[in-house]
Amino acid sequence: MTEIKHHLTDALLMGYAAGTLPEAFNLVVATHISMCDDCRAALAEFEAVGGEVMMTSESAEMAEDSLTATLDKIANAPSAPKVRPRTSGLFPTPLQDYVNGDLDAVKWRKIGGGVSQAVLPTSKGATVRLLHIPAGTAVPDHGHRGTELTLVLQGAFVDETDRFAAGDVEVANEDLNHTPVAEAGMDCICLAATDAPLKFNGLMPRIVQRFVGI
Repeated sequence: MTEIKHHLTDALLMGYAAGTLPEAFNLVVATHISMCDDCRAALAEFEAVGGEVMMTSESAEMAEDSLTATLDKIANAPSAPKVRPRTSGLFPTPLQDYVNGDLDAVKWRKIGGGVSQAVLPTSKGATVRLLHIPAGTAVPDHGHRGTELTLVLQGAFVDETDRFAAGDVEVANEDLNHTPVAEAGMDCICLAATDAPLKFNGLMPRIVQRFVGI
């Protein structure tokens, strides 16, 4: 397996452990963790710390409707995909659960420039999609209005910051403007989650954005 060089941040791992991330981000985190021994070990440490904090915390007064309110929050909380090691196929198990299969089960929709996407159903707060970028193809130059997590599942892409190969995740925020380019030789397939629309710098990508929701 290719060595993973770009990992999740501690803030994302802690958010996943605490259940505070939107479902779209949870899916990217769970999929990466299923591929990455280092991040899986780090998550276990954060979960252990969280459990210890709960055990040592002082009790607090509870309102009469606390149980009802808690059950309501649980029922409406974003779901967190289970972290399980990769099985057969390209997609790790958390992603297979959302696609109902592997790569051949994805229903792609062309969005221009040879790039295709498949938006996956998740709760509100962020969106997540699979991207199919033909080898040698560039994604239009863009910035970010929020956070974007991009996990490479197949192939690799390069941008102004580095090279990202299978298992690597790029965490982008408002400070990053870039033009990702899929490397030659193999089409690049990514899982990307965003909590705000991208900021495309070209006119045509901005027009297309209205119809594809990226």
